[in-house]
Amino acid sequence: MNFAAAEVSAHILYYTDFMTDRHDNRYALVTGAGSGLGRCYALYLAELGIDTVLVDLPGSELDRTIQQARLAGTECTGFYADLTDDAQLSGLCETVNRNYPIYILINNAGVGGTQRFTTCGPDYIDRIILLNVRATTMLTKQLLPNLMKAPKAYILNVSSMAAFSPIGYKTVYPASKSYIHNFTRSLNEELRHTGVSVSVVHPGPMKTNPDVTMRIERQGICGKLGLLSPEEVARKSINGLFKKKTVILPGWSNKLNRVLMRLVPTDIRLPLMSHFVARELKTE
Repeated sequence: MNFAAAEVSAHILYYTDFMTDRHDNRYALVTGAGSGLGRCYALYLAELGIDTVLVDLPGSELDRTIQQARLAGTECTGFYADLTDDAQLSGLCETVNRNYPIYILINNAGVGGTQRFTTCGPDYIDRIILLNVRATTMLTKQLLPNLMKAPKAYILNVSSMAAFSPIGYKTVYPASKSYIHNFTRSLNEELRHTGVSVSVVHPGPMKTNPDVTMRIERQGICGKLGLLSPEEVARKSINGLFKKKTVILPGWSNKLNRVLMRLVPTDIRLPLMSHFVARELKTE
C-alpha cells in the first residue's frame, strides 16, 4: 500500500488516506514506532484494538508498522518528525491536539551509543540530550492538556536499566535515562489526584537492530543479563501501564539486577560495568 502524504507544517508530513474525525474514540500516541520496541508497542496496542498515532523520523520504516497495525482492524495514522527539532516537535503536538483526542502517550523514542567522552563529538551528546531528555519532557508538557480531557489517561516513559548506575563509555546515556526515571516519578506524584497515571519502564538489553545486537554480543555474558525480546518488553510494560504501576521492571532477571545494583557499592559496580561496556569499543 502506498500512503499519500500532505504537509502539516513546514516540516511535518502525515498520511491522509485514513484520516477521519473520530471524536467517539481516543488514540494512543507512540514515538519511535518505525522499528524496534516502538513498533512492538504499536502492534501490541493494535492487537488490543486500540487506535494509534505513530511517530518516527523521515526515512524510517513507519509505513510498515502502519500497514501491520491496520491489518488488526484498527485506525492508524503516521507522522514523520524529528523530535530534536523544536519546530517539528511543536508542529506535531499542535496537529495532534487539534485532530486526535489521545488517552495514551508512549515516549519511546530515544538514542544511546557507546563512545569515549574524550573523543565523541558534540552532535552525539546533543542528540542524546535533545531526544532522551528534552523531547520526552516537551511532548509530555504539550500533550498533557489533551490527555487530561480523557476520563483516564496513561503516560509511559521508556527509560533503561542503565538509569540505575553510572557507566563509563556511555556516560551521557545513563544520565539521560536517570532523568527519565525521576521525571516520571515526580510527575506521577504531581498528577496523582487527576485521571492521568504516569509510568516508567526500565528494559534491559534488547536485540532491536544489528548494531545493538553486535554491541550486546561484544559484552559477553554481562551484556545478556536481563535480555528480553522487544515484543515481550512491550507486552509487559503496557500491561503494567494499565495496572498503573509507577515503575515497571520487565522480567525477573531485571528485578534481580535492580536488587544487585542496590546491594553492590557504586565504587565496585561502576568499574565492573564499565569494563564490560568497553568491549563494545573494540573494532573488528
